[in-house]
Amino acid sequence: MVTLDGKPVSADDLLPLALTNTGHFTSMRVDADGSIRGLALHMERLVRDSKVVWGADLDTESVRAYVRQGLEGQSGPCVVRVTVYDPKVDMGHPADADDPQILVSVRAAGSLPPEPLRAQSVTYERDFPEVKHVGLFGALRARAQAQRAGFGDALFVGHDGLVSEGGTWNVGFVDQEGTIVWPQAPVLPGVTMALLQQHAEHRTATVTLNQAKDMAAVFATNTSIGVRPLSAIDDTEFPVEHPALLQLQRTYLSIPGENV
Repeated sequence: MVTLDGKPVSADDLLPLALTNTGHFTSMRVDADGSIRGLALHMERLVRDSKVVWGADLDTESVRAYVRQGLEGQSGPCVVRVTVYDPKVDMGHPADADDPQILVSVRAAGSLPPEPLRAQSVTYERDFPEVKHVGLFGALRARAQAQRAGFGDALFVGHDGLVSEGGTWNVGFVDQEGTIVWPQAPVLPGVTMALLQQHAEHRTATVTLNQAKDMAAVFATNTSIGVRPLSAIDDTEFPVEHPALLQLQRTYLSIPGENV
């Protein structure tokens, strides 16, 4: 069931979201015990982005209550998505929208970690990358192009030549000395990335595409996939069982979840 402010959602409720594509969201993996890694960080993201997108405060206690409602009767791991949008938003007067509501949807989650990913590099920069907004056309178009070329997803390279992030994930690297490297570029501040940065030694640096292909290993992170090895960028292959990757996966799984 999909709810809007705790009530079953109607087609009329969803029309403004579909027609204006204005809003922001976070997705959270819920483990079998009902806990969520990084729950507090997800709430912080929703509050921060609500200020940016709507100029409005967000009551996280209400968000948590609606999420608990959405999870009733769910068994096994799942992914709950919280989308914040204003059903009154109008394309001609978007500044008038200042009363965002909370859309909650739930889907089944895959196993951790998923199969390694082959990525195709593409020149692309997300609009307003620091906000997890619903404007996904460009990212999904890049993903579709990569998949039509035989890859699993797209790896974004900015017009400045620097690697930034993936279609819907952060990218990280293991350099030849075994150090975790996160790209210094305009990227979404991912929750899984933030959790790993709290629990694993790392550095942040600019990474060109050629430098990326010289790394010892590459991985993707987000709440749905945890730590997912990349087996290739373009025609450059990478090991998917590098010791640093295996340690990152163990570290992530050891992070305790929080109850909603």
